[in-house]
Amino acid sequence: MLDPNNTSTTAMVSAINGLLADHFALYVKTKNFHWHVKGPRFRDLHVLFDEQAIEIRDQIDAIGERARKLGGDTITSIGMIAQHTQVRNQDATTLSAEEMITELRDDNAAMVERLKSMKDTAEQAGDNATDGLIDDWTDMAEERVWFLNSILQ
Repeated sequence: MLDPNNTSTTAMVSAINGLLADHFALYVKTKNFHWHVKGPRFRDLHVLFDEQAIEIRDQIDAIGERARKLGGDTITSIGMIAQHTQVRNQDATTLSAEEMITELRDDNAAMVERLKSMKDTAEQAGDNATDGLIDDWTDMAEERVWFLNSILQ
């Protein structure tokens, strides 16, 4: 465990909590689109959105546990998720398939940027384990961006 009183570790835990909030918010948005997509590509997009939602969901526990392993606390509520996420809220159920794809692509691309910005924080904290996980999480988010972007071309 890293020193929880170290400001670099505190910054790492804060960044992890932002990433955790993004994953919760993006999971809900992706499920929203999974449930509400319509049109001629319904089946393909319904399945794709579900696959991506599951991948995002499956990362949530590892991200939260990483903050705890560093001696920090995690986000604890819907309010904290809303406070720390960079994912824009989306309540609409009538977006076109293209609007949904574009929004998910952009949200995942923003997550890639968040992840890349966390690399320096991990290095400053001497946190090799989180640094390695960031690489894996970045690769998964970049793949989601690639899939979504390929559909739009």
